[in-house]
Amino acid sequence: MNYRPLLLSLVAALSVAANLTTAGAAPAPAPSPESGVIRVASAYGVDETRERLKKDIHAKGIRFFSETDQSALAAGTDIKVGRSVLLQFGNPPLGLQFLTASPYAGLDWPVRMLVFQDADNHVWVAYTDFGFIARRHKITSRDAQFKMASEVAASIAHSVEK
Repeated sequence: MNYRPLLLSLVAALSVAANLTTAGAAPAPAPSPESGVIRVASAYGVDETRERLKKDIHAKGIRFFSETDQSALAAGTDIKVGRSVLLQFGNPPLGLQFLTASPYAGLDWPVRMLVFQDADNHVWVAYTDFGFIARRHKITSRDAQFKMASEVAASIAHSVEK
């Protein structure tokens, strides 16, 4: 069976629904503690925040893996997305220790840091709390590594803080 027409219809319907829900989008609410998301307000626009984060990552000698402009992915669709850029980076000798404790930790490594602009034009940096990652994957044998990763990620995110 050819699913292409069905998929195209579904994407079109979802695009219309997305436009209806994002047209009057509220400011990004603070993440709940149980979500595992840490959010930091940036003093800069999306592009400068992204560049400053990348500069800090480089200055710390951390390996930068990729950047995905999520808002650019919406170009050519009927889906309206605010400015959103995902950065991926990490220190392989540190991050791979999480994978040796649980292969599922690979879902959360390398580190992902999201830079986005909300409906009120506030720019935020968001990332997953490493304590949450440890609990999520039931890793109890890497406390020092998770502490170090938490401190480094916080330092990077706070480098653009208001």
